Amino acid sequence: MARQTASEEGCLIVGDSNPRPAGGPSGLPRRHKPGLLAQYFPILDWSRTYNGSVLTNDLVAAIIVTIMLIPQSLAYALLAGLPPVVGLYASILPLVAYAIFGTSRTLAVGPVAVVSLMTASAAGAVAAQGTELYLDAAITLAALSGVMLAVLGFLRMGFLANLLSHPVISGFITASGILIATSQLKHILGVSAGGDNWPEMLGGLAAAIGTINPWTLAIGIPATLFLFWVRKGLKPSLVKLGLAPRAADIAAKAGPVIAVVATILAAIGLNLEDRGVNLVGAIPQGLPPFALPSTDPGLIGQLWVPALLISIIGFVESVSVAQTLAAKRRQRIAPNQELIGLGASNIASAFSGGYPVTGGFARSVVNFDAGAETPAAGAYTAVGIALAGLFLTPLLYSLPIATLAATIIVAVLSLVDLKTPGQLWNYSKADFAAHMATIAITLLAGVELGVIAGVGVGLLLYLWRASRPHAAIVGRVPETEHFRNVDRHQVFTVPHILSIRIDESLTYLNARWLEEYVLEQIADRPEVRHVILMCSAVNEIDASGLESLEAINHRMIDAGIGLHLSEVKGPVMDRLKRTHFVDELNGQVFLSQNRAFRELATNGGPPIEPIPDAARGMI
Repeated sequence: MARQTASEEGCLIVGDSNPRPAGGPSGLPRRHKPGLLAQYFPILDWSRTYNGSVLTNDLVAAIIVTIMLIPQSLAYALLAGLPPVVGLYASILPLVAYAIFGTSRTLAVGPVAVVSLMTASAAGAVAAQGTELYLDAAITLAALSGVMLAVLGFLRMGFLANLLSHPVISGFITASGILIATSQLKHILGVSAGGDNWPEMLGGLAAAIGTINPWTLAIGIPATLFLFWVRKGLKPSLVKLGLAPRAADIAAKAGPVIAVVATILAAIGLNLEDRGVNLVGAIPQGLPPFALPSTDPGLIGQLWVPALLISIIGFVESVSVAQTLAAKRRQRIAPNQELIGLGASNIASAFSGGYPVTGGFARSVVNFDAGAETPAAGAYTAVGIALAGLFLTPLLYSLPIATLAATIIVAVLSLVDLKTPGQLWNYSKADFAAHMATIAITLLAGVELGVIAGVGVGLLLYLWRASRPHAAIVGRVPETEHFRNVDRHQVFTVPHILSIRIDESLTYLNARWLEEYVLEQIADRPEVRHVILMCSAVNEIDASGLESLEAINHRMIDAGIGLHLSEVKGPVMDRLKRTHFVDELNGQVFLSQNRAFRELATNGGPPIEPIPDAARGMI
C-alpha cells in the first residue's frame, strides 16, 4: 500500500509504486526536452516553432542591433590594435555560428571591450601593432580560444569558470574599464602615447600634453559628452516628447550612430584631415576573407595562456548575460553547450579574419528589448553587417578616430563599479582583498597578470577559509528539539556533555584543525564525560578527515570520554561503514542530535573507563 504523506492537489504521493506529480511546477506546462542531436544543434529545437510573427520580431531586433553594432565593431577593433574592418569581420560569421550552436535566444555575440583589450595585450607581446604578425596573432588567438571553448564544452567542464569568483571578475572588469578608458584618451587629445599598464599610460599622456591637436579635441570632447548624455538623458527627453518608453530606450541605445554621422559631416565640411585629425580612412569593401590561423609552434606557445584566459573571461561574461536575460522570459541556457556555441563562434571568427568574440552585455540587452525571440536575430544581424561591409564602408572614410574612442570610453566607464569595494569590505574582508588585489595588479602589471593574480588570491583565500572551518558548541533551545550556538542563543546545556556542531566537510585541509579544536575544548572542561559531534553540515569525510576522527576517538578513549556522532548523512555513513571506525567508535551514532542529548543527559554517572588497546576493535 502507498504511504500517504500529502493529499493536496499538485503534491507528490510518496511511497506509491508509480509516483506521479499532479501537475507541472507552478502550474506551468512541462518543458520540451530536446533530442540528442538538438542538444548539440539547438537550432533544430527552436526552428520547429519558427513562424512569421517570430520572423518579424527577429528582423526588427536585427536592424536595431546592426545599427548599434557597426560603430561598436569598428571601435573595438581599434581598441584591439587592429584595422577597423576586422571588427566587422568578427561580427558576421561568429553570429551565424552562434545561431546554430548557441542556446540563448537573445545573446548577441561579437567584439567586446574587455576581450579586445586582452587581445591587444596578448598580440602586442609578440608583434608590433600594424604588422602582419600582429594580425596573425589576433586571428590565432580566436582559433585557440574557439578550440579550447569547444573542447571544454564537449568534456562538460563549464564548472571551470567557477575558478573566477565574483569579486575577482568584478575587480578585473573595473580595472579593465579604467585601462581601456585611459588608453583611448590619446585619440581624444590627438597625441601619440603608449603604455602597457596604467602608470605607463598616464606617463605617456603627461609627456605628450604639449602636442594636443585642438581640432581633434574639438571633435573628441563634444562626442564624448554627447554620448554620455545619450546614455542618461536621451530616453527621458524622448519620453517627454511622447515616444513610448521601450522605443525611447532602443533609440537611446542607437545614439552612437548620431555621433558617427555628425562627426563625419564635420570632418568633411571642415576639412579636418588636412588639420591633423586622424580619420578611419579607407576600409576594404567586401565580405570577410578566408583566413588561416598560424600553425607556428612558437607563436602558439606564446599565445595559449592568453587564449585560455580570454576563453574563461569571455565565457563567464557571456553566460552571466545569457542567464540574466533568459531568466526574464523563464527560458534556460545550457552552460556546456554555450561553451560549444562560443567555441564555434571564435573558430568562425578566426577563419574569416576576425579576432576573439563573446556575448556582449549592451548589444544583448538591446537585442532583448527590441523583441528578438530566437538566435536567428543574430544571423540576420550578420547579414546586415555584411551588407554594410559591401556598401557602406566608403562612407566611413571620414569618420574621426576620436569618435570611436569616445564610443569606447562611454561604453567601458559603465563597467567601472565603485560601490563593490565598500560592500565587500562590510561583508567579507577576504573577498575585499581578492577584489582589490585584482584591481591593483591589473592596473599595475596588465590584464593577464591581473586575472592570474585574482584567481591565485581567490584560491589561497578559499584554502585558508577551508582550513579553518566554523564549528560551534551548541545547546538545546528550551522547549524545542533545535540546537544552536551557545554564544548566540539562550540554550540548555548539561555540564558533562559537550556538543560540537561541525559546519564544514572534513577534508585534508581542516582535519588537523578539528582535532586540535576538540582537544582544546576538552582541556577546558574537566567535567565532560561525553562529546557529541553534530555532523548535519558534513557532506564528505575524506581519508585525512577519517584519520583525524580515529585520532580523536583514541584520545577520548584514553581520557575516559565517550565520543558520539549525530545526524550523519546517509552517503557519509555509507562510507564510514566500509571502514573500522564505526566498530572502534567509543560511543554511538545517533539519528538526531536531540536523541543523543536526551539519552546522554541522564547518563552522568562515573567516568567511562579507558579501554585497553586489545579490546578497541571489539567495541
